[in-house]
Amino acid sequence: MQKFPVITITGPRQSGKTTLSKALFPNYYYANLENPEERALAEEDPRAFLARHQTGIVIDEAQYVPHLFSYIQVLADAHQQPGEFILSGSQNFLLLEKISQSLAGRVAIFHLLPFGLEELQDTEFQQENYLRYLWQGFYPRLYNAQIAPTDFYPNYIQTYLERDVRQVVNVSDLRSFRVFLQLCAGRIGQLFNQTALANEVGVDQKTIKRWLSILETGSVAFTLSPYFKNMGKRLVKTPKLYFYDTGLACSLLGIRTVAELSTHYLKGALFENLIIVESLKQFYHRGEQPQLYFWRDQVGNEVDLIIEKGIHLYAVEIKSAGTLQAPLWKSLENFPATSNLPVESSFLIYGGTESYDRSSVKIRSWNKLPLWLEST
Repeated sequence: MQKFPVITITGPRQSGKTTLSKALFPNYYYANLENPEERALAEEDPRAFLARHQTGIVIDEAQYVPHLFSYIQVLADAHQQPGEFILSGSQNFLLLEKISQSLAGRVAIFHLLPFGLEELQDTEFQQENYLRYLWQGFYPRLYNAQIAPTDFYPNYIQTYLERDVRQVVNVSDLRSFRVFLQLCAGRIGQLFNQTALANEVGVDQKTIKRWLSILETGSVAFTLSPYFKNMGKRLVKTPKLYFYDTGLACSLLGIRTVAELSTHYLKGALFENLIIVESLKQFYHRGEQPQLYFWRDQVGNEVDLIIEKGIHLYAVEIKSAGTLQAPLWKSLENFPATSNLPVESSFLIYGGTESYDRSSVKIRSWNKLPLWLEST
């Protein structure tokens, strides 16, 4: 706010961007461009639209009027007033493209994901069992309005995902796109096999690539690249697929209760998803850019998560088991030798409650994740 004239808050729909903006900037004029009257004024007379504020303006769903960014650029350069414009939007695919064209060097971009474990600690919503978190997910409305996940997510998919997708790309067959979503949920934690997915959905590989891009830029799903010393290899080798919210993934998988989840074949993959996305949140919510990867060698040795912070590497193995057994951390003990990488620390995050340090591995309960991340 003290350095940039434009601040952008982006993230998935219903993650709390509007609530946060209104709370942080109560004296700013607030305009939501989903409101037809506000949008009409912004489209027809952008100068008058932007002139209505005295101290600053919050523009919600700013991507609906793309040419507004050029006017904001002119005013930002003329006024030289830090924190004058606050932009928020759910459709990263439109918002970030327009920002990169018009506001480069003038804007600070922040990513707001749904609640994190850290935010729910010591509140009435804190859970003792990670299965409840996996199934319920972390969208704020689930908590403050006490909406059942079985009611929230089907409507979320229908009213937000499918609507947003159609605004960005011509998806003529929404049924195929929904099948694609469900198949992606079934591939959490797996290498993203574009060819196999295209065959199952019945579309070509270019379509799968385009649809995955929509999920990524819409903050629905993300990919985790493999770690190599060579940066080029990280960019071209096959990534793994995860969802930003496990509750959404559970809904797409047809998991209706916590009891069903407890015996589901993807419970371990969903737990892995939880820990990885919580790590993302920890970085994003502190305004840092996460550098997260996984590691796998040619003979099948694997580590679930590699965190790169500057010159330091942290290796993390993630297991949903609630009981500690030596095989859980065996891959971590072998990792420095098998990878020939300089590892600063190794962590095992698991589904139990105890946390302690061994000689070569730091063992942390899933609910101590914020402390674990701070230690890096």
